[in-house]
Amino acid sequence: MFLSEVLGLDPPLILGSFAVVKVGDDLTLDFVETHAEIEPQHYAFLVSEPEFDQIFSRIEARRLPYWADPHRSKRDEINHWDDGRGVYFEDPNGHLLEILTRPYGSAGTAAANPHPLIAGRLPRKPAGRGKNAR
Repeated sequence: MFLSEVLGLDPPLILGSFAVVKVGDDLTLDFVETHAEIEPQHYAFLVSEPEFDQIFSRIEARRLPYWADPHRSKRDEINHWDDGRGVYFEDPNGHLLEILTRPYGSAGTAAANPHPLIAGRLPRKPAGRGKNAR
């Protein structure tokens, strides 16, 4: 199964009509065959730096397209938001998968590369300059 192979997880466990992929200690993603239309979703996976390297090497080995952003405008790039690393790629059903090494916004606005969901840093005024300086 694509997800377990790319993320380096155990193969799915078959339970009835479900293929169950364990993605965390207390979390599974359960897959079932359907003939209904599938709406693409976004799934993000917080991984360690070594796990990122391993997963990213599997993405490259499969020659999967990847992007630094969810809008897919920065192809063949990774992002460094929150001073970590992140990348987006699609599964065969069109779901947008993301691996990231830092939680969204975890570095705040003091980060060298703050997450775009966090307000940008305000420019600093030199001390003692400006109309309220005393």
